Amino acid sequence: MKQFDVQIMGQNYLLGCPEGGEAKLVNAVQRVDTAMCKIRDAGKVRARDRIAVLAALNLAFEVADAEPNGDAAKPQAAQAFTLNRRHDDTVLEPLIKRLDKVLARDGLLF
Repeated sequence: MKQFDVQIMGQNYLLGCPEGGEAKLVNAVQRVDTAMCKIRDAGKVRARDRIAVLAALNLAFEVADAEPNGDAAKPQAAQAFTLNRRHDDTVLEPLIKRLDKVLARDGLLF
């Protein structure tokens, strides 16, 4: 496994990457950096951890929305893991409501 120094929202990270996955890593870093900077630059959220959560949710939503049946493509490493759809919905809905409540002073998630 190779290691790469990358920068996301002005902060350096050392990331591991499987052989042959360099282009995907660079693409992922660019997407995360762009998403986080966009949220930061909007000026509504200041805390880095909140920006990261919002960016992660936005990117996950984009992935799920891009799938024809609405389900996100499973990464190769996680193909053995599947979620019960009913359980997933019952867990996510309260989580989103809790996040909205906690982040209310910064703006709602959706």
